[in-house]
Amino acid sequence: MSTIADVAARAGVSKATASRALSGGGYVAAETRERVRAAAEELAYVAHSSAMSLATGRSLSVGVIMPALDRWFFAELLSGIQDELLTSGHDLLLYGIQEGSAERAHLFQEVLPRRRLDGIIAVGIQPSARELERLMLVDSPLVSVGAYSEGTSAVSIDDEAAGRMATEHLIDLGHRDIAFLGGRSDAATHAFGDELRLEGYRTAMVAAGLESSIRHADGEPTMPGGYEAGVRMLADRRYRPTAVVAVCDEAAIGGIIAARRMGLSLPTELSVVGIDDHAHADMFSLTTVRQLPREQGRAAVRLLRGRMDAPHAETVQRVLPSELIVRSSTTVPH
Repeated sequence: MSTIADVAARAGVSKATASRALSGGGYVAAETRERVRAAAEELAYVAHSSAMSLATGRSLSVGVIMPALDRWFFAELLSGIQDELLTSGHDLLLYGIQEGSAERAHLFQEVLPRRRLDGIIAVGIQPSARELERLMLVDSPLVSVGAYSEGTSAVSIDDEAAGRMATEHLIDLGHRDIAFLGGRSDAATHAFGDELRLEGYRTAMVAAGLESSIRHADGEPTMPGGYEAGVRMLADRRYRPTAVVAVCDEAAIGGIIAARRMGLSLPTELSVVGIDDHAHADMFSLTTVRQLPREQGRAAVRLLRGRMDAPHAETVQRVLPSELIVRSSTTVPH
């Protein structure tokens, strides 16, 4: 295996110059830098991460904090983060720990303050535990992904607009009895983005003069959670809505399964709109508001690189666009 000494000898420079040329740390003339890089390529030299860390003063590691790893959104987001980190030569340290657990408390109190990281990406942090504020005290550049981003650079979609867009689609079709499916009843403190989507639904209903029809069948933002909430909401045929806005596609799919098991014809007897454009959305012909979590992950890494290069620069809030994708789960009311 080639060493930095071999590269330096091939390029005709000192080991220190070769190290600076490959790490980007310190001044090296452009012609010399190219000569060193060519020598490294010819010798198939790969710098050891520890050596690179010593040369640059960086750990070459980025910590990513997520509440779950088994949900489509988080898996897609993580793929985008990983893709972008690989291009910058950073290792990914993943902390997938559920909110409210003792392990998560230990992470924030003990692990992160001691860990040497070039940066942190915090995903889906909620306001109730003051975790984002605690992360800002850790001596690492920080970027958040999600609706709650107090004092940090952040990437998100406009969750309120997504809920409003989904509801307005149903109103434009002629629906007046529209319910909101999924999301916890205490979402304002435990699922900030879900609360904003619910608020978007309420805003659209009030604007259309339908405030008396507002109702929320709460449940976890998952397929089982949407199924359970759907069963509760649709059980009494006298009070069934003609249409549903779901907090996310997983809840929407759960609601669709509940409706079909109860013998309802979709979309003739029940129209359903989700938010996400989940991998299974097309399979269920689900009308949805599309977001692109992989692109959010890539954008978060690009923002973090900016924070690494200029830690004291102004924070940046990047809101990525979302769009309504109309499939066959919605139609005019029966």
